[in-house]
Amino acid sequence: MPSTSKKVRRSRLAAAAILAPALFLGACGSPAPEGGGGGGGAESGEGGTLSIATGGTGGVYYPLGGGFATVIRENVEGYDATVQETNASVDNMLLIKSGAAQLAFSVGDVVADAVEGTGDFEGDPLDICSLGNIYNNFLQPVTVEGTGIQSVEDMKGKVVSVGAPGSATEVGAIRTLEAAGLDPEKDIDRRQLGVAETVAALRDGTIDAGFWSGGLPTGALIDLAADGDMVILPIGEYAAPMAEEYGKYYVEQEIPANTYEGQTEPIPVVASPNILVASAAMDEQLQQNITAAIFDNKEQLIQVHPAAEELDAATAGDVPFVETCPGSQTYFDQAGS
Repeated sequence: MPSTSKKVRRSRLAAAAILAPALFLGACGSPAPEGGGGGGGAESGEGGTLSIATGGTGGVYYPLGGGFATVIRENVEGYDATVQETNASVDNMLLIKSGAAQLAFSVGDVVADAVEGTGDFEGDPLDICSLGNIYNNFLQPVTVEGTGIQSVEDMKGKVVSVGAPGSATEVGAIRTLEAAGLDPEKDIDRRQLGVAETVAALRDGTIDAGFWSGGLPTGALIDLAADGDMVILPIGEYAAPMAEEYGKYYVEQEIPANTYEGQTEPIPVVASPNILVASAAMDEQLQQNITAAIFDNKEQLIQVHPAAEELDAATAGDVPFVETCPGSQTYFDQAGS
């Protein structure tokens, strides 16, 4: 990884570690009942409340996480579930590590870094496992008409949001900028905004462009597209060099035509799988029960967010960069038999 990225990654790790307790205190929903929930309940399988680390309210993790909480509550005996609004992937891994969350959404590149002890997790690998590949994240660089930006290279000298600190958006944005030959520290006037704040800043002209990594469609971008001047930049060409440098979790994939209002042509971008992660210490039967609750209730979850259409028990365990939780693997094996 280039030296610029390493410095950025380390600073974000320190900030996220400080934020983790505050994020836990700000969790949505009711606290765990006395004597249950938290890491102990998850490790022992004795019941309680499971906290799901998600992302910002304008993305996909948060609403889909709410759907996961509902199906867990309704189908996993002895357990309730709540969601935490967070800065997403990197922060979520730290919340799993600290025990402030028992389940977490995270995109493939961040999960791989966490397992290997690289990037934000330099020298400090996490003992985690995957409850399944949930859906693909699409890295979506957006601007509006009139900025003169038609490519990532055109962002040079512009005011650009690379995503919230400690998010997969930040990781992907920095790597895309570098693949395009730009220095994220010197060649752009850098901002750190979540997707909802990025949309607001594009509307009022305080930024020229912004990155967002999320499922399709993303609610905040639906709102921006309704203004009639949103532009999504094609970046598919950078998937191969990013995969070569960082890992095969980066692939070129198209945002289908008409995903957003006014987007009449497919747009090639960089995609990466979203993984539902737990501590490897979680009770194996609980792993299996959570996995069953999610994949057996796909139709219910599609009503929460269309990204759930990608749930597929036949392929969800095929994640080469992190071990599948043994209880989840048992479910996938039974579902395929």
